[in-house]
Amino acid sequence: MGSAQARSDAPKAATRETAKQVKRSAHEVARQSQHVADSAAETRHAAGRMETSADLNTRLAADRNVLAAERTYAAWVRTGLFALASGIGANALLHGVVPGWLARADASMLIAFSMFCFAAAIWRYLDPGPPPPNPQLKQLPRALLLAVNGFLALVSLSALVGIWLAAPLGATHAVP
Repeated sequence: MGSAQARSDAPKAATRETAKQVKRSAHEVARQSQHVADSAAETRHAAGRMETSADLNTRLAADRNVLAAERTYAAWVRTGLFALASGIGANALLHGVVPGWLARADASMLIAFSMFCFAAAIWRYLDPGPPPPNPQLKQLPRALLLAVNGFLALVSLSALVGIWLAAPLGATHAVP
């Protein structure tokens, strides 16, 4: 009978061993599932950080565009002021060296160039090309820029009219 009992215990032992293996497999599957869920949560968090980083880079790029437009505006105005001063100076210095009409023509071209620079400054600032993303920096008020550059253009125009209508500086104080 001992061998019959051993035969009947053998399937029970195999069933128990199989049940233990199934429990171990189920435990391992649960552990791997938790690992996958943790990995998915970490990936989701990292993707959110990447999106935030991309938004920050875009905003900073927009701010750099605003500052670059202001530097370009300042360069045009600076060039215009230099051309205006050069025109007035050329008119004063060239009289007596070259014919009067040539001194006035040279001064007129420099002053006309200054007016172009003042207009170009506004044009480049107000129409920089494709619209950038919304910057965080505030831009200079357009009305202020128009008023300042309009005034500078009037100063240039006044200098131009003054050069052609006023007597040359050397004519009133001629050296014998």
